Amino acid sequence: KNIFLECFSEEILIMNLKTKFITAALLGLLFSFSSVSLIPVNASTPSKAGSDLPLGSDAPSGRQTFQFQAEVNRMMDILIHSLYSNKDIFLRELISNASDALDKIRFLFLTDKTVLGDDDVSSLDIRITIDKENNILTIRDNGIGMTRDELIKNLGTIAKSGTSAFLEQLQKGGDVNLIGQFGVGFYSVYLVADRVEVVSKHNSDERQWIWSSDAQGVFSVEEDTNGAVLNRGTEIRVHLKPEASEYTDPENLRQIVQRYSQFVNFPIYVWEEKVEGEGGGEHKDVGASGEEEDEDVDSSSAATAADVVHGEWSLLSSNKALWLRSPSEISETEYREFYTAISASGGQDDSPLTYAHFSAEGDVEFRALLYIPEQAPYNYYEQYYTARQSRAKDGQKKVNTAGADGVRLYVRRVFIADDAAGEGESSLLPRYLSFVRGIVDSDSLPVNVSREMLQQESALKTIRKKVVRKILDLLRKLADDEEACRTRGTKKHDDDDDDSSSTPSDENACGKYKTFWKAFGQSVKLGVLEDTANRNRLMKLLRFASSHSVSSSSSSS
Repeated sequence: KNIFLECFSEEILIMNLKTKFITAALLGLLFSFSSVSLIPVNASTPSKAGSDLPLGSDAPSGRQTFQFQAEVNRMMDILIHSLYSNKDIFLRELISNASDALDKIRFLFLTDKTVLGDDDVSSLDIRITIDKENNILTIRDNGIGMTRDELIKNLGTIAKSGTSAFLEQLQKGGDVNLIGQFGVGFYSVYLVADRVEVVSKHNSDERQWIWSSDAQGVFSVEEDTNGAVLNRGTEIRVHLKPEASEYTDPENLRQIVQRYSQFVNFPIYVWEEKVEGEGGGEHKDVGASGEEEDEDVDSSSAATAADVVHGEWSLLSSNKALWLRSPSEISETEYREFYTAISASGGQDDSPLTYAHFSAEGDVEFRALLYIPEQAPYNYYEQYYTARQSRAKDGQKKVNTAGADGVRLYVRRVFIADDAAGEGESSLLPRYLSFVRGIVDSDSLPVNVSREMLQQESALKTIRKKVVRKILDLLRKLADDEEACRTRGTKKHDDDDDDSSSTPSDENACGKYKTFWKAFGQSVKLGVLEDTANRNRLMKLLRFASSHSVSSSSSSS
């Protein structure tokens, strides 16, 4: 028992036990049903297996209510209350589904130019609106949309939405990858919602349909004749629980989107209302209570009837997935700007010392863009063993100045984790490299249904091995460049040549490893102690003070 506890942290142990419990519960349900059927509650003669479901063009426009079977209710309860520990991820799931719908219509546009109507590809986007008065959050996309049949199959039947496939894959022992599938992730919305309405319009159907459910065992589908007309796409109306009113705050939504979905393929906008005084003063954001958020302003300056309320679409995701482009197409300025975008301390005149942009192929394919900072974060080594990135039970990020930025793990440009440095098997980098910042993105990395834990650690081990080798090769190149510059400088000094051929860029390269060693030399020494597999590589990076050279350090070789 003691050996086991020494190998695994308490956090990983709890997560593994939780995963096993959930898996056992889901596998138990697999034997309860081979397919999920829907029974029309208001049908005159309910039939077995839902054979009386009217589909296609003959579908009635009136409201029809369907009932989930008991096994489906049990599974939904597991999905909502057990698989997810952070409520914020519901927005990530809905945005990911919207992005997939946009990808599908863009793909169809390649062969059929009429699918977008009068629009073009640049008009594809995701828009979020807020109704604070009624506590409703709306996410709308102009993607492929769904017909009535598809609403029933994709949302009304969990087996169709991915859970059945998930159970079958678990039973077969195969890889489980449900990223981007509409259904399982969609139900995470009930973490914050009392009721959800999905309005959708497909090009092949002249009518617009609305799906509605409060996750209490039934859902309804009817033709939407009263709502705003969608030319094409899907609109999800989330009727928030009273305790989830923070999701009507535009600034909170901005932070969630920038954390989880800032690199999706399509722009994401939120509708923000601002108040402008009659005198033409500058706009002021209106808080959730309808008053200005600045507490220092007295009540006389609050919005009045004479003030004018203006609304505008505010862009939430402006960053592009730079790592997906070829390095030959990216300028140094773009690399520096991207570093600033992903670095929490990027606004403090912090710039990268160097970077590595590469891709790997094989059993696990991934792309990576990694940066070596010029200076260590404040109090970095004082918190070396204790300040690993973690999350509080309420889903908020804990303060961590040691490696606060770190390396973020993405799957198909969807954020998965940023606590990627540590000694556990689920860590992307060893602890001594926690100062490295950047992105690792894989299309093939399997993760579990909640996207909160990695499903197969063997895949992560492969990525970890390749990423660590690449970082050490990058540092070795800096060290070799410094040694070459020092040798070249010695020869020039011996020749006493006044015509120096060295350029400022060469001089900068000569000092880069010295700058790195001053900031992170202690990490290299710790790596020699902790990483036995790469000890020989790390030994070549060590530098020591020597009487041989007063102005510079010497290597051990």
